[in-house]
Amino acid sequence: MREVMKKHVLICGERGVGKSTLVRKLLEEIKVPVSGFMTKSTEPDEKGFHAIYMYPALGPYTRHERDNRIGDCDTKQHLVNPDVFDGLGMELLKTPERGIIVMDELGFMETQAEHFCGRVLEILDGDIPVLATVKSRYDIDFLNEVRAKEKAQLFMIDKTNRDELFEAILPYVNEWNSQR
Repeated sequence: MREVMKKHVLICGERGVGKSTLVRKLLEEIKVPVSGFMTKSTEPDEKGFHAIYMYPALGPYTRHERDNRIGDCDTKQHLVNPDVFDGLGMELLKTPERGIIVMDELGFMETQAEHFCGRVLEILDGDIPVLATVKSRYDIDFLNEVRAKEKAQLFMIDKTNRDELFEAILPYVNEWNSQR
């Protein structure tokens, strides 16, 4: 009897272990329409702050404007623009008729964006497949709710297993591709 796979894939890990790199590698294998979002950081400035921007999942990743700048961080402080989550973020999370939804990355900055967080949780209760990365923070209720979703399979990533995870997640991608 064939094992029933969960609908969604969540990749959870610390900063810098390869979550987004794994998502980009998996996206190369996906043959169905892709929607959702990716986030990218700039290089730190002289004070250690880097800006974080939100983009459509398939890019382009070159626009650096106020309406897609979700915030600025250093190792201890973060300045957040929740309007980007509740504006652009909500637009990028419109439910497609088919395909998958990418969410890279779910973290602590969006916790001030009530509509966005509600939409993420609603999508994770739904049937459109999701490929998401989740920051390894366990002091954030929103992230704990995300990781606890019944339809989601959680994969923990670190520097030692990130290459193996590609092979472990590939059957999900193949299942999504077969539903086109």
